[in-house]
Amino acid sequence: MNNSGFKDIINRMFKSGNPAMFYLGINVIVFLLAGISTLFLADKDLIDYYFAFPADFSQLPTRFYTIVTYAFLHQDFFHIFFNMLWLYWMGNLFLDFLKARQFQVVYWGGALAGTLAFALIFNLSPQLNAQGSLLMGASAAVMAVFAAVATLVPNYSIRLLLFGDVKLKFLLLVYILIDMVGVRSGAANIGGNLAHLGGALFGFVYVKLLQNGNDLSSFLVKKPKLKVVKNDAPKKKAAVVNQEEIDAILDKISKSGYEQLTAKEKQTLFDASKN
Repeated sequence: MNNSGFKDIINRMFKSGNPAMFYLGINVIVFLLAGISTLFLADKDLIDYYFAFPADFSQLPTRFYTIVTYAFLHQDFFHIFFNMLWLYWMGNLFLDFLKARQFQVVYWGGALAGTLAFALIFNLSPQLNAQGSLLMGASAAVMAVFAAVATLVPNYSIRLLLFGDVKLKFLLLVYILIDMVGVRSGAANIGGNLAHLGGALFGFVYVKLLQNGNDLSSFLVKKPKLKVVKNDAPKKKAAVVNQEEIDAILDKISKSGYEQLTAKEKQTLFDASKN
């Protein structure tokens, strides 16, 4: 890769303002640094012990920070590869319809919901051993983003190798069923399965609240200071946004693509994004 290509990647990750690309870059950097660090450690599990999220509640007072650090820690190459692949796909699709601040709330809300589901079930189920059980990876956060998009535009289709065009709602359903089977059967990755379900639930609830007029990310909006300005010019009538019309436009995008919208529909969608 030439110098220009490397700079383009860095700029897209850290200077574009795209939070999905930012977290993708951070995750890759942490994975590389963790891998290098293990070459100099006598105990290869030290990084996991101090930075993964523990199911044992008694360890949380001294390792409270792991509620954040666990989401950047991955077990192996395939673990981070598939997480980042889905983050790239679903994260950029999310940002086609919603705002960056909304992405931040869904991503970290999903990460938090994942830890809660993981810790609560491990501690409330006698057949599971919370002692020594650890959670790591961005899966819960990515699953929240995936579930949010699938809830917002369920009929949007993506093309998968060997399967062709698949609607998001069916793809999400398959992933949820796989996780539920994993939990039910007591599979080796039961902790990860629980975290995925917690993240998916948060993404679903977030969008349902948003569709009902409750945006959980509104606390991130900076309220402008009140200024009294004399303006004798006639006031423009604010554009009235019809939610049913917006839903119809989003459905049209999911079926035909943004390019098929009329100029009026594009303007309606633009006006709605400013409200």
